Amino acid sequence: MTIEEFKNNKKTTYLADEFIRLETEEKSVMEMLMKDPSMTEMAKDELASLKSQKENIWKQMEDILTEEKKEEEFPNEIIMEVRAGVGGDEAALFAEVLAKMYSGYAGIKGWSFTPLDESRNDIGGYKEASFEIKGLGVYKELRYETGVHRIQRVPETEKNGRVHTSTASVAVLPIRKKSNVEIKPADLLIEFSRAGGKGGQNVNKVETAVRILHKPSGIDVRCTAERSQSRNKEKAMMILTAKLELQKAESDAIQFAKERKDQIGTADRSEKIRTYNILQDRITDHRVKQSWYNITKILSGESVGEVIKYVGENIGKPTDGKEDDPD
Repeated sequence: MTIEEFKNNKKTTYLADEFIRLETEEKSVMEMLMKDPSMTEMAKDELASLKSQKENIWKQMEDILTEEKKEEEFPNEIIMEVRAGVGGDEAALFAEVLAKMYSGYAGIKGWSFTPLDESRNDIGGYKEASFEIKGLGVYKELRYETGVHRIQRVPETEKNGRVHTSTASVAVLPIRKKSNVEIKPADLLIEFSRAGGKGGQNVNKVETAVRILHKPSGIDVRCTAERSQSRNKEKAMMILTAKLELQKAESDAIQFAKERKDQIGTADRSEKIRTYNILQDRITDHRVKQSWYNITKILSGESVGEVIKYVGENIGKPTDGKEDDPD
């Protein structure tokens, strides 16, 4: 790292200026010593003090940038999208169950969990929904929840007691402070409309809902959560940026995987990652070939942390010859 890097970072600018001031003072002492060698002892102590101060400041700046890089890799803010998959109404109900599970877990962790947009079917389940989750370590913990979740249960409307299998997909999008994608205004189609559902009179009478279409990629995002049009637009742009970042990361990963046979699909949104078997009171994660019981506590968010932690610690490791669950 160079002093210029520290000067150009808002978090370390003031320390960089102090470092430069100490360097200037150090040069002045050296010049004084050259003119008057009799000042050697006094200059020696002064130079030692300046060197120590410079070393401390340099370490502080390095620590700040190291922490910043960690936060950039694992940001404390994400967008989570939940979408119904195969299974019709049952899939939509399962999508809502998953959203409630993550909401419950967020509450336990002290994270904020804010709906951004939701689309429901006729019986109240989620066709699709997006949420903003903020909190310390949120992306580091939830990044492996991306993928297809599958539930096996007997629906309440099933008269013959047959087990139905439904799916819902989860996508976890990190919100990074520094974006690597360029979004040109000419590439955007922005529409405003009235937001439906709850939210008070203002949210239904004023065109606060925002839809943004990114024409080159075809990515379409909506935000209806905020009461002001500008805030919804800001949130929609945040979601769009995150999706474009993910699209780029997936493209890079596919390219990189051509050179790596051990590439694991930890970010593949089409990968079946977990089965929730209600009748057997069992949840199985297929990537780590591990099962957990007491499904009610897990789906409430109370015990899902055990699953999330185990997957995070063991994904990609050998599974000691365990067979995948036959469900």
